[in-house]
Amino acid sequence: MHDLAFFRSNLDAAAARLATRGFVLDVEQFRQADAERRAAVTECEQLRAQRNAESQEIARLRKQGADTADHQRKVREIGERIAALEQKVKDADEAFRQLLTGIPNLPHESVPVGRDSSENVEIKRWGNPRQFEFEPKAHWDLGPALGILDFDRAAKITGARFAVYLGAGARLERALINFMLDVHTREHGYREVLPPFLINSASLFGTGQLPKFAEDLFKVENTDFWLAPTAEVPVTNLLRDETVEDSALPVKLCAYTPCFRSEAGSYGRDVRGIIRQHQFQKVELVKFARPEDSYEELEGLTRDAEDILERLGLPYRRVALCTGDLGFSSAKTYDLEVWLPGLNEYKEISSCSNFEAFQARRASIRRRSGKKSEYLHTLNGSGLAVGRTWLAIVENYQQADGSVIVPEALRPYLNAERIAPEKPLGAA
Repeated sequence: MHDLAFFRSNLDAAAARLATRGFVLDVEQFRQADAERRAAVTECEQLRAQRNAESQEIARLRKQGADTADHQRKVREIGERIAALEQKVKDADEAFRQLLTGIPNLPHESVPVGRDSSENVEIKRWGNPRQFEFEPKAHWDLGPALGILDFDRAAKITGARFAVYLGAGARLERALINFMLDVHTREHGYREVLPPFLINSASLFGTGQLPKFAEDLFKVENTDFWLAPTAEVPVTNLLRDETVEDSALPVKLCAYTPCFRSEAGSYGRDVRGIIRQHQFQKVELVKFARPEDSYEELEGLTRDAEDILERLGLPYRRVALCTGDLGFSSAKTYDLEVWLPGLNEYKEISSCSNFEAFQARRASIRRRSGKKSEYLHTLNGSGLAVGRTWLAIVENYQQADGSVIVPEALRPYLNAERIAPEKPLGAA
């Protein structure tokens, strides 16, 4: 959420910056509503002064034994008018609050201006896509052929866009989770968190998912519980309504959680395989940083995610999202896209974002430096999306005989060098 005082003082500049995101701010409506609120505040102040003067006059007249009925009537009328104006100001403040909750974050000045994902800017590439001596298969063919991935049984027990991992497939998922957590906690300096997977509405409001993106979420009927769409939500809200000592910053946390999304806006996209599921696993990185350090921290967080890809030997590229492709709460985002031979394209595997004070203001997360208190900056990024890392390994390390070589970094976790075909479930 935005600072109302900043908007009032920089309305035209804010509107111009928001326009680069494709968001149209009704400047005149904002100014008119603000003018009406200011007028009500000014009149309130004048009426309070008038009421004080009348009260002083009543006290003077009473000392003289004079009749004060007319003055008392005026005081009552003024009080009623003040109460009505105070309610008007209160209603205006709430209207402004509601207005601000629906306005996306302002893009940082370094974000490239563009309309959509076609105008994102590639920053760098790492690794070269493997040249196969055979026609590489997509994971939705490889996984079932190996007996480690089952879509049909998942559809039977739940529905579309779910998967069952079997045998080495399940162990590979678990190995990736442990590998990522170990690297981030032992080498990158994050503290591991295992948060609840059910979250309340206040948490979702704090990180910007509510009220705008309710249709993308799963809600538990007859409760205020929602299934977490990403660990960003519970982990960021660990410090909701709290003030952090400046000397404790940056706070660096990482968490494994399953993630649940309705994918309401993705009809027809990535319908095959496990690229876009209703349930998937992620290891998330979250930082709470000093405002003056947050963009340096973004670079560090992004490098921490890239390190996982490099250790696994997976070719990737870093892309700076343009203004028109930024997420609602983000001021700047890098996407990491991993190479998938089965699709013959790069696909997002991590989004690393700086939200500046946007989430901290919604969730009331502050830092204290001496006597000064201000909103800190929040950042997060996938370190990595586990399912997409799983399929990237299966596709990039596939062999002509249908087996999959295990990356060296994962071998101690999987206790295997190769994933070979397994017996079908239920077979003797």
